[in-house]
Amino acid sequence: MKPTHIEHIGIAVKSLDEAIPFYEKMLGTKCYAIEEVTDQKVKTAFLRIGQTKIELLESTDPEGPIGKHIEKRGEGIHHIAYAVKGIESHLKEAEESGIRLIDLQPRRGAEGLDIAFLHPKSTFGVLTEFCEDKS
Repeated sequence: MKPTHIEHIGIAVKSLDEAIPFYEKMLGTKCYAIEEVTDQKVKTAFLRIGQTKIELLESTDPEGPIGKHIEKRGEGIHHIAYAVKGIESHLKEAEESGIRLIDLQPRRGAEGLDIAFLHPKSTFGVLTEFCEDKS
């Protein structure tokens, strides 16, 4: 496995309306996209720092993954996403290496990217996401 770069860092927040102005001021950049991913029960907002993005994640349903994450752990870093070329081969390699997959096949995520998650129990406690590098 060889990622091309860190695609984004996902941060779970209770409110995009409160978090966006904070991150815009702290990072000196503007939120460039807000999108709802209905099948993941989340609303996302993106800010860019160089080649890396910050993805703010607000739950649209308390029973969704972000809602449950915030209930258990509070707001904060949710996952790290790595850009990869050939996401399916990376998933296969990860599985063959004994890494537990959450997603056996890529699915559509925010910004139209194909994504897949690796289980944090296999990645030293870090929820890890692969995103197809379209560059």
